[in-house]
Amino acid sequence: MTKEIVVDTNAGSVRGIRDRGVEIFKGIPYAEPPLGDLRFRPPRRPKPWTGVRDAIDYGNMAIQSANVFALPEDLLRLFTLAGKQKLDEDCLYLNVWTSGREGSARPVLFWCHGGAFITGSGSSPWSDGANLCRLDDVVVVSFNHRLGALGYLHVEEIAGDFEHSGLAGMLDIVAALEWVRDNIARFGGDPHNVTVFGESGGGAKVSVLMAMPPAKGLFHKAIVQSGPAVQMANREDGTRTARQMLEHLGLDAASAGELRDLPAAKLLEAQVRVLAGVSRAAFADRRRLGFNPVIDGTLFSGGPFAPHAPLPSINVPLMIGSNKDEMTLFLGHLPWVADATFESLPDSLTPYLGDRAAEIVAVYRNAQPKLRPDEIAIAIVSDQGIRAPSLVMAERKLAQEAAPVFVYLFAWETPVLGGRLRSCHTLEIPFVFSNLESAELTGDDPARLPLGEAMSRSWIAFARNGTPGHAGLPVWPAHTTGMRATMIFDTVCHLDIDPQSTERRVWEIRE
Repeated sequence: MTKEIVVDTNAGSVRGIRDRGVEIFKGIPYAEPPLGDLRFRPPRRPKPWTGVRDAIDYGNMAIQSANVFALPEDLLRLFTLAGKQKLDEDCLYLNVWTSGREGSARPVLFWCHGGAFITGSGSSPWSDGANLCRLDDVVVVSFNHRLGALGYLHVEEIAGDFEHSGLAGMLDIVAALEWVRDNIARFGGDPHNVTVFGESGGGAKVSVLMAMPPAKGLFHKAIVQSGPAVQMANREDGTRTARQMLEHLGLDAASAGELRDLPAAKLLEAQVRVLAGVSRAAFADRRRLGFNPVIDGTLFSGGPFAPHAPLPSINVPLMIGSNKDEMTLFLGHLPWVADATFESLPDSLTPYLGDRAAEIVAVYRNAQPKLRPDEIAIAIVSDQGIRAPSLVMAERKLAQEAAPVFVYLFAWETPVLGGRLRSCHTLEIPFVFSNLESAELTGDDPARLPLGEAMSRSWIAFARNGTPGHAGLPVWPAHTTGMRATMIFDTVCHLDIDPQSTERRVWEIRE
């Protein structure tokens, strides 16, 4: 049985519902719609409204293409990583779940959705925050923000009146955090204890937030799930992408102002053409290609984790990790992986590894002799793209000697689709949010449920105390370069010291 709840925000009153012990508010505007002359501009505070605004349904999703990662139909059916709401430029809305508004202030978990910087939403069923609130006394926030060209087209080097256009989407996130600072106490949350967390592109957004001076002080802990971002696009990278976009639209510097007048569908069409030119050969530099936040030296001062960890977040504790078989989601179904032989692997992996391909294949075969050729391929590209840069971030954060770092590896394997996905990218999300019963990807083995609770409680413990340990896990010490303590999340969780150390050393940065 549901009950209506009204809460006052600094822009006006909103009406949500109370359902099974959780108060839920959806579709709250945190900024003015970025339409017309506001397209490509930094967000502005929402205009106040009178009366009570319904906050019962999710807001619009950002403009985006369908199936941008070209997943086959059997995978698309399992991955509900976006909502089903209307796509619209008017998308700057957030959602709040709270276990209550009375008593002591609750830790706030601020979720950045995945999908690189071009797709996804805060309305995925996997990231519904209600079950986290039912598990413990917390507040969960999710949101939508501008994506793709509308969020990250760096035109300011080409034409005037486009200042910060290459950071518009990230500035949306800063605006959402400012809304949390100003309003979350009215929903029972503690504005002085906010944890930003995200998976894949959401983890990259967390990485960038850590390097943005405007975000300093708006969050106090950070979690990066399978989404490391060591290096982002610089001004030259962003300008190159913007020129490609203008070329596809038939515009030049003199006519760039027309970008604000073109239908969003035209911009999306040109965006698709630009992204088609991002080749597999550039996989390791994917954060610098296409539509990504652009380092401008001021609002986004550098890195975010190159050549060192960012200073704006020097005192922010970090939890970071990856999944054992990340790339089965994107590559496992492709012939060069599915039909791989040990003889074919060096050539197949050359676009990723260059002249080190044969050497690296040999190292992995020796270290993990029971793996099949396709499993070796996945292990290599998963480590190269996600685990290795995650560990780089952990070590650079440790070098600041200012805040602890905790590292995990998610190793549980899903039985769906004959088990071929193993511990794939995104699989940990429903575990973190305690949404296993509704996530078809995880199957129906009841043994997965205790793991889900152990992970949810770790994320909550970290949000509350800055350490992820709790009574349901082995002792989990902070990471050090000497011991490299890593929590392995599996049917039986255990602590490992420098797991897969031989493979890790393959990716150590060579001077």
